[in-house]
Amino acid sequence: MQPAPSSNPAAKIVPDTASNLSKKAQVADMFNNIAGRYDFLNHFLSMGIDKGWRKKAIAEVAQIKPQAILDVATGTGDMAIAAAKTIQPKRITGVDIATGMLDVGRRKIADQNLQHVISLQTGDSESMPFKTGEFDAVMCAYGVRNFEHLEAGLTEMCRMLRKGGKVVILEFSHPTRPGIKQLYSFYFRYILPTLGKLVSKHSKAYTYLPESVMAFPEGNRFCEILQQCGFRNAKARPLTFGVTTLYTAEK
Repeated sequence: MQPAPSSNPAAKIVPDTASNLSKKAQVADMFNNIAGRYDFLNHFLSMGIDKGWRKKAIAEVAQIKPQAILDVATGTGDMAIAAAKTIQPKRITGVDIATGMLDVGRRKIADQNLQHVISLQTGDSESMPFKTGEFDAVMCAYGVRNFEHLEAGLTEMCRMLRKGGKVVILEFSHPTRPGIKQLYSFYFRYILPTLGKLVSKHSKAYTYLPESVMAFPEGNRFCEILQQCGFRNAKARPLTFGVTTLYTAEK
């Protein structure tokens, strides 16, 4: 199935508007630069809530008892490691365009003696070197927002799923409840970029984050895009007042 023309406004949001590099190259460079501090910032800036979000996502993956799992935009491997411990599949393959993040992930996997289950490799979400239908489940935590071509990446994820397989995606979204909405907006626009810059020493990464979240097509619109890319029964489940959304769909 050919993906529809891009309907992702976030594709135009890049870490450095002055750069001549593609969004994909800029994102890889950004994550390579913050790789050593990424895990700390993830947990610190979300006040540890991100661990609970991943736990809920992995519970969705576990429902189909997958033996082969693909973790797209695996980063430092948090999702893959948690899935290995909870689901205990035969294998998990993690792919990411940022080699620095993968290096951190491999050390974490080795520290926990999970090399026999998890393998990490450099890979582009839009063109992955795996067989059609090779995986029972595909998961992605906070990575689809960074795709340069959203539909191309989602269509490739669908291709690699077996028939009846499941995709589980976590992505940031916008709370709608009065009070929470305003507090979240203030934190995301002002507090998070300031703290992120201080700790990561990267001037663009945590400015890019809120900008890309604001532009991303969320909720029902993202479910429509999933179905346009070959998935069915796409559902959106807001978590923590809608700060993040858990998406599920089937092939």
